[in-house]
Amino acid sequence: MISSTCPFCDLSVPSSELEWHANSHFQDDDDRRHQQQLATDYELAQQIALSPNSSPQSVPPLPFGEQAASGFQEESTSADHNSRCGGGSGTRDNEKLKLEEKISSLIDLQTRSTFYKVEGGLMALLRSCVESEPGNSKSILSGYVDHFQSLESEDAGWGCGWRNIQMLSSHLMVQRSEAREVLFGGSGFVPDIPSLQRWLEIAWERGFDEAGSEQFDHVVYGSKKWVGTTECAALLRSFGLPARIVDFGPKESESLYLSVPGSSPGTQQMKINNGSKRKALCTYGPMDRYLSPDVCQANSGQDEKLSDTMDKPSTDDIANKNKGHQLLIDYVWNYFSNSSSIQFGHRRVLVTEKTPLYFQHDGHSRTIVGIQVKHQQTGSLQYNLLVFDPAHKTAALERSLREKVGWQKLIKRGIHTLKKPQYQLCYVDPGIVTEEEIENLKTVDSVFLEF
Repeated sequence: MISSTCPFCDLSVPSSELEWHANSHFQDDDDRRHQQQLATDYELAQQIALSPNSSPQSVPPLPFGEQAASGFQEESTSADHNSRCGGGSGTRDNEKLKLEEKISSLIDLQTRSTFYKVEGGLMALLRSCVESEPGNSKSILSGYVDHFQSLESEDAGWGCGWRNIQMLSSHLMVQRSEAREVLFGGSGFVPDIPSLQRWLEIAWERGFDEAGSEQFDHVVYGSKKWVGTTECAALLRSFGLPARIVDFGPKESESLYLSVPGSSPGTQQMKINNGSKRKALCTYGPMDRYLSPDVCQANSGQDEKLSDTMDKPSTDDIANKNKGHQLLIDYVWNYFSNSSSIQFGHRRVLVTEKTPLYFQHDGHSRTIVGIQVKHQQTGSLQYNLLVFDPAHKTAALERSLREKVGWQKLIKRGIHTLKKPQYQLCYVDPGIVTEEEIENLKTVDSVFLEF
């Protein structure tokens, strides 16, 4: 093998790798290690998937039983038969076999997410706090939810969407046995972000949210791409969980939301210089700013400058805005209270079977774990969303809840904090859909509610 000496470190390397090695000196150390790790992981996955000693019987059960993710057992047999008989569906069956191999490898290789574990759970601490608050209040909380914080060394600035998926998954794992059996190949744990990225790519490959997949160029693993409610819904739906999306925004934006047939994100696009696709308008919808921060951040500064020179909003403007955001508050209350069918009696806090809500707006996303209403002395009602924010440190949340000091500032969000023109919610209905119903979940749509 012909070797060459690196001009930067004098290391002898194969000539075919000299260019790559030399360029690596100019890469960020973390990025270089990350890319090397991705290459190692991929090579190992391929070795396991293609190993002749691999046993399909050793693979844990997948969604919808033996034929769950891609009709594995029956269709792989069919693939062999068609290849021998010259059947025209051989290519399709081969693709399904490859998908089977990817899923089997991912089940074996996925990594449990590490997070700050709170003894007894944060939700129990939160319940104690809202129960002991002074005043006349009623609160409804989700059951168990782990808090997953964004880590500066891993996903600060881009990972909040994945952290919300982890929070929602932690609830499903504990509260719904049927979900635990199908999520992530029956692993019984919440995977880390790279593993979730792989699961999302597999969901796309299986046909879930094709429009969204195109916007990501079908690749998200190993990247710092931002995700939102649509990706959360596609990922969970691929396991047979009926995830739903609700859009809130002005009437003039209705045609840009998922709820309108034929107008899902990806239908209005333009080519940019590097050939990739982008939506044509920055105000396309809540997903646009969230998933294209580089484009919209350039405009956000202009928006701030304009706002400094504009007249202060009138009282009527503020009232109309609050009226629109009250619609969101009312929806959340009715969601957790099952349209107010639950009865508090003498209790101040109830725990519902409803999942937490993935709560997204442009620039950030959080998880709504409950809602509180307080009766004011004036006779009016004050609502507060109870929120877990991935940007907060779990240890700080635990300390404030245990000491019952400062927790309101970290968790409560009143209507006055809702300043965005558009919001999205994602939740999961009970149960697992049948194999026949799974096709209906592949197109991710939503319900639109006008602000």
